[in-house]
Amino acid sequence: MPYLEEYRKWLNSVYISDGEREELISIMEDEDAVKSRFFAPLEFGTAGLRGMMGPGIHCMNGHVVRQTTQAFANLIRSEGEEACKNGVGICFDCRHNSPEFAHEAACVLAANGIRVYLFDALRPTPELSFAIRHYGMTAGINITASHNPRQYNGYKVYWSDGAQLPPAHAGEVSRQIEKTDIFTGARRMEYVQAVDLGLIIPLGEETDEAFLSCVLSQTIAPEAAARVADRFKVVYTPFHGAGHKLVPEALRRLGLTQVLCVPEQMVIDGDFPTVKSPNPEDKEGFALAQALAEKEGAGLVIGTDPDADRVGILLSDSKGGYCTLSGNQVGVLLLDYIITARREKGTLPAHAAAVKTIVTTEMARAVGERNGVRVFDTFTGFKFIAEVIKKLEDEGQYEYIFAYEESYGYLAGNFARDKDAVTASVLIAEMAAYYFERGVTLYEAMQALYRKYGWFSEQTLNLIMPGLDGLDKMNRIMSFLRGEPPREIGGEKVARVLDYQSGEALSPQSGKSEPIPLSGSNVLCFELNDGTRFIVRPSGTEPKIKIYLLVCAETEKECGEKLLKYAGYARGLECIPN
Repeated sequence: MPYLEEYRKWLNSVYISDGEREELISIMEDEDAVKSRFFAPLEFGTAGLRGMMGPGIHCMNGHVVRQTTQAFANLIRSEGEEACKNGVGICFDCRHNSPEFAHEAACVLAANGIRVYLFDALRPTPELSFAIRHYGMTAGINITASHNPRQYNGYKVYWSDGAQLPPAHAGEVSRQIEKTDIFTGARRMEYVQAVDLGLIIPLGEETDEAFLSCVLSQTIAPEAAARVADRFKVVYTPFHGAGHKLVPEALRRLGLTQVLCVPEQMVIDGDFPTVKSPNPEDKEGFALAQALAEKEGAGLVIGTDPDADRVGILLSDSKGGYCTLSGNQVGVLLLDYIITARREKGTLPAHAAAVKTIVTTEMARAVGERNGVRVFDTFTGFKFIAEVIKKLEDEGQYEYIFAYEESYGYLAGNFARDKDAVTASVLIAEMAAYYFERGVTLYEAMQALYRKYGWFSEQTLNLIMPGLDGLDKMNRIMSFLRGEPPREIGGEKVARVLDYQSGEALSPQSGKSEPIPLSGSNVLCFELNDGTRFIVRPSGTEPKIKIYLLVCAETEKECGEKLLKYAGYARGLECIPN
């Protein structure tokens, strides 16, 4: 079997360390463990690589990092001498092996004659995107697994616009990986030599300052924060990660004087010892922050994930406790606030636009339409949002003011092209201070938006499909829904089926089809007669099918009833026959 041959190749290789060999020997009798590490290489895509750490071709380790970096170097070298001179920015997060992987990548690029700008310590993902654009770099690499569990790490790649790698470039890197021997194919230069030759250049506080200047340029009404600074308290947690330095500093520069950081979670630690998962979507991760907020009387808690590109909040509710808001709700609050505050300041563009993904709440469209702001849809993932922003920029007809996706990712400004938890934290805090001055909590503000724009609710369900047959099952579900699209879901007739792979919309009732603006992504959207959007897509980074329920109704209760009904149908998809 090929995976056993690859396993033996590694086991007998002179290039692996003693520790790696011991780990491989320890799984010798466990065929599933061997297969899971060697059945196939990690797949390289526009977002790079992500996997569990350990020896093996399907894991994140130094060998895979060097092989991938050599392939990336080949792409950069093919762009010419100027591309090599402009160089590559490298950033990393708090995870185990992240600094080591970053240094390995730097040494491979240097050996290929490519200049490297290496951050001197962990930094937020958006700062790398900013640095690429700010310094005119050719590309960027970020060693991070975002909010994944501690066993994971990843290798994210960016191009000269600060956005994730374009599909054509990602395809070329993937082809180059196949041509590069995992042990001997990468060139490598010693770190000290590369520094001495000026091929590795450190980035530090000067970049932080330039980035923070851009972050703070996105404030709209910072004077509101200054006016309530002595009374308005904010608790912040970086979940042991890369936001620990710049987010509190940005909040203080906004004018807030009562920024309270969770001391246990300000400690950089790739084990994430105080949380089950370093994910700002999970309320349980905010337990320590909530305790501090209760003790200090803070009405707002902000938490950023390990690489500080996503942000979640906890806030005081109407019952004297604390609740979370979803990424959809925070995004709607921010969009409405940005429009309102900029209109008050006279800085709202005449042809303003917002960008969201197809799985993000349609309430954003309601906010936009009511306020004369055009809302553009695109596929899930900030690389697609970045493409829309660039298109708007190039065409000049609309000026984007805000972009977001439901999974707690937000972007404002033109200095970065990936989701930015630093800027989002500042805007959230400013917005909360704006409402606080008016005697309104963010919870109350959200309820007011529902009364103004209508009731919208969303739910995301994950059909987990682990194991080696998980991918087959995911493909089977998508093929079934595409080949035999349901005419009804939860008793409600399907008005249209939007196939974002083929770029067609089909009416199951009439059998007629028509083109839609987006195509090329394995996503199906079922539009129901009651206004519900039932969206199904395989995850690109984890073994699961994601189902998004987007409903609207006259009341909150009706929304809840709809979600319950359609969630039952969604869970039944796990039982689709072979």
